[in-house]
Amino acid sequence: MVKNIDEIPEGGWGLKFMLRIANRLSYTRTPEHKNCLSIVKNYEQPGFDESQTPPKNGVLEQLIEFFSRLNWFKDKHQPQVRCDTPIQKINLQVNTDLQELERVLEWFNQLEHLPISQQVWAQCQLVLAEGFTNAVRHAHKNLPWETPIELEVIVFSQSLEIKIWDYGQPFDLETKLSTLENSEQDLLAEGGRGLIFMKKLAACVSYTRTSEERNCLVIVKHLPNSLLEN
Repeated sequence: MVKNIDEIPEGGWGLKFMLRIANRLSYTRTPEHKNCLSIVKNYEQPGFDESQTPPKNGVLEQLIEFFSRLNWFKDKHQPQVRCDTPIQKINLQVNTDLQELERVLEWFNQLEHLPISQQVWAQCQLVLAEGFTNAVRHAHKNLPWETPIELEVIVFSQSLEIKIWDYGQPFDLETKLSTLENSEQDLLAEGGRGLIFMKKLAACVSYTRTSEERNCLVIVKHLPNSLLEN
């Protein structure tokens, strides 16, 4: 019987993000022979009254609205990223294996020195994790585990750019996102939720076919303040 969160096998990146973001997390067995996951998040926002929030039709819509009220998601009217000279660039190649996610996040942690808020850092980690897991689960679904996935992060003064290359079948990202946004069932399905989170958290997301017969997922995240000013 599982009595606490640490006993859950292969919790994966989802549990890691819950542990990082939540103030208290527990997983217990109830007398009704059910398990109860309890997530507690403290926040301070004067004047925030959840009862005044109009009800939403979809579960994910409620989640997106809640995070939006807490300034988790970007303003969609934010100006486009200005291209400038890279401050730092890091690269990594891993196999098609979900267990490599821990290595990917550890690799990304070498950028912890950047003077950005914990909130923005967590958002960058989340879109990186979503992009990598989608490449493993979907793009490389029927490919050998040794098929490489290449990653690159480029830091600019006002933005952070994540690139992920895969060898899967290409698809039209904009069409897929449009379909997901109009179908709640697909939106809540595995993979669809990840694409929506990437779009909501990032300033720009694109997926293109390269000349090397690979696909390149590009995720651009705005940084609130210029790093050149720090």
